[in-house]
Amino acid sequence: MIDGNLRENLHFKWSPHNSEILRIRDGDRVKLKIPDSSINQIHGNMKTEDLANIDSYLFDGAVGPIYVEGSKPGDSISVEIIDIKSGSSGWSAIIKDFGLLKNIFPEKLIMWKKIDDYWICTDHKFLSGIKIPDEPFLGVIGTSPGSGEYGMIPPQNFGGNMDNRMARKGSKIVLPVLKEGAMLSFGDPHGHQGDGEVCGTAIETSAEIEVRIGLLKEKYEMPVVIGQIQDSGRRVCASGIGNDLYGASRDAVLSMIHILEGKNLTPEESYILMSVAGNLSIREIVDEPNFVVNMCLDLSILERAGIYF
Repeated sequence: MIDGNLRENLHFKWSPHNSEILRIRDGDRVKLKIPDSSINQIHGNMKTEDLANIDSYLFDGAVGPIYVEGSKPGDSISVEIIDIKSGSSGWSAIIKDFGLLKNIFPEKLIMWKKIDDYWICTDHKFLSGIKIPDEPFLGVIGTSPGSGEYGMIPPQNFGGNMDNRMARKGSKIVLPVLKEGAMLSFGDPHGHQGDGEVCGTAIETSAEIEVRIGLLKEKYEMPVVIGQIQDSGRRVCASGIGNDLYGASRDAVLSMIHILEGKNLTPEESYILMSVAGNLSIREIVDEPNFVVNMCLDLSILERAGIYF
């Protein structure tokens, strides 16, 4: 078991000069402990004002890199997620200068605890009655760039911080090899996240994972995820419509905030709820000049809290 809580097993930039922490062969299985995206800086006794003391350089630090013997530029790496278990606690936050609706709302830090496979906010006055299913996945999976150095937060063609909720148990992720050895890394576990992660955070937690790593003698230019998500039942979907996808996305989120205000959720509650459980999607992109973006929420999450449409 590789312990990602040890600083020597982490890196904080994507670089071909990162030193390997493990060497494996095609088909090997690896178990890892992965810290939350803050690298254990955020914990249960913290308040919103403590966000000012967080070292943002450490965010999305990744466990690795792992050298895959025999892999060369032009090959690809497959990562099968055999198992992933989330931690027992987590957090979400509205952070200034970050998120789809940056600088609209004041900063807010909330803590979650996991009870019977559901996440519940520990502040009973915030998102009261809301229970989010535990559906863990990895936000960060990536190989090394062939050249140059990159920050951890923006995703790249070699993967990294893709925040794709399909990177879960039973899924397979295929990544390009751009440097000999592939130099594969993992990080940023989430207990649950909506498509879009609109406020900039999901249910940020730790995880223990087991993966099987394979070598493919074929070339992929971009990451590919093969897996299945079984989303449930009825949804409420708010629309954003306009000639700019980013603007239409913002409008879809603002529209849902307005709808949920009518159901007695504050804008801050709605924003975080959409980030951890709402799904932002392009519904139509061909009827130029305007496009349609939807923000959808699973009605069962709302109905468990006594919110009905």
